[in-house]
Amino acid sequence: MQRRTFLAAAAAAAAAAAGATGALALGTAPAHAAARRSTADAEALLKGWFTDTYRSLEAMVAESGLPADNIRLSGAKPVLTQNTSTTNIGCWLWSTVAAAGLGVISEREMHRRLARTLATVETMERLHGFWFNWYDTFTGEVLDTWPGSGDPVSHLLSSVDNAWLDVGLRIAEDADPLLAPRIRKLRKDIDWSFFYEPYDAADPAAHPGHMHTGFRVADDALTPYFYGTLVSETRMAGYLGLADGTVTPDHYWRMYRTFEPGEKQEMPPAGMWVTRDGVRYFNGHYTYRGRNTVPGWGGDMFGQLMPELFVPSARWNASWRTTLTHHALGQRDHGLIDTEYGYWGFSPCNVPEGGYQEYGVQYLGINPAGYCSNTDRTYVPYGQPAPDPSAYTNGVVTPHAGALALLVTPREAVTNLRRIRRDFDAYEDGMGFYDSVNVSTGKVSDRMLSLDQGMAAAAFAQALKPGLLQRPFRGGGFRANLKPLIAKEDFGL
Repeated sequence: MQRRTFLAAAAAAAAAAAGATGALALGTAPAHAAARRSTADAEALLKGWFTDTYRSLEAMVAESGLPADNIRLSGAKPVLTQNTSTTNIGCWLWSTVAAAGLGVISEREMHRRLARTLATVETMERLHGFWFNWYDTFTGEVLDTWPGSGDPVSHLLSSVDNAWLDVGLRIAEDADPLLAPRIRKLRKDIDWSFFYEPYDAADPAAHPGHMHTGFRVADDALTPYFYGTLVSETRMAGYLGLADGTVTPDHYWRMYRTFEPGEKQEMPPAGMWVTRDGVRYFNGHYTYRGRNTVPGWGGDMFGQLMPELFVPSARWNASWRTTLTHHALGQRDHGLIDTEYGYWGFSPCNVPEGGYQEYGVQYLGINPAGYCSNTDRTYVPYGQPAPDPSAYTNGVVTPHAGALALLVTPREAVTNLRRIRRDFDAYEDGMGFYDSVNVSTGKVSDRMLSLDQGMAAAAFAQALKPGLLQRPFRGGGFRANLKPLIAKEDFGL
């Protein structure tokens, strides 16, 4: 979606909300002037959300240049966690590039911040060219025990978490020519074929043509588990390998749209068997509230839409745009109709009462156990009548999920985020949205997470300046190897 089109949709939402609250009343100005002002108001609103969100990420960065996993804001002073992850570092890198691209910081300051982070990343221990999952925020050393409990950390090289760090590094390399040689040197040992298990028809369960979830250091072996769902955030590792030419093109077609009919999953899929590029697979989908959608793993917004921040599948292919749009509208309808929460946006996040939990819409995920939209996990077995909305107690929405919806349903996304800010103490001036809110009780999380703030920052940036973070993923191997695969996609929706 072009910037003018997006801002027009966002402006309409802002104006509609203003009609109810008086916040952005347009007075008696001529229609064309009102339209210009409405668009400017929408841009100012989103720029403010981005700026505050980026400030929260700044507050999470230690002297090492590494961002903490999260920051707690309920005590006498903010408290950073001692642990950080590869994904968190990637979030900080791309958010800093976005901040410079939007004029929130100067390019000189961007360089200073990226260089400080890069200096620590260059010293961090790696194995097989990849980074461990958890490091000490303040030193960059591999974390061996969990802060507080002292429990041992199970050392893992995660394929998807390394993918998000690689994304951040590629964006930083593209944005800062002075740092580019150092980043290329850092990235030269990344080989995505390390995690890839090529397809073998003799034993497809053990050799499915998917990416392993990771490499377990204690076992000195790849995990026996795979990321097989196409419309999931885990597809990013495969995308990087396809673009680099280290993963064979059939990988894209061997990913699951749904499981095959008869296999245990959220609901019996519709669809048909098709063959593309010599690969035969079941081209399945689910139907929820009259819309056909290719499910993710758990039905969460993060899983469906995070890769779209960087690889513009919806611009390259109408079928991708349809399923991502239907997912966002399905989340909206679940929040407003199924549950009558009045708000929506469901993804894994900090539980307002403490801890971390997966949230989603069960009908939009392939996982037969289902992600639910509430802490009490109101799950409806397939074929059972929908419960009364009162059954959905302790519903939890997370603003980062609402922000991701800006990519495909901007009008609805802006309206939803404005309502969350208006009705709950869920926004901190100078810091942005808190991680989640229990819309049943009004309790708001006391934390902000690097991962979730990083997704929200990228979504606001994409809305304000489409393509700002996508340039590294539109040329080279992405254009030559990945785009032609995505262009052939036809989900049959």
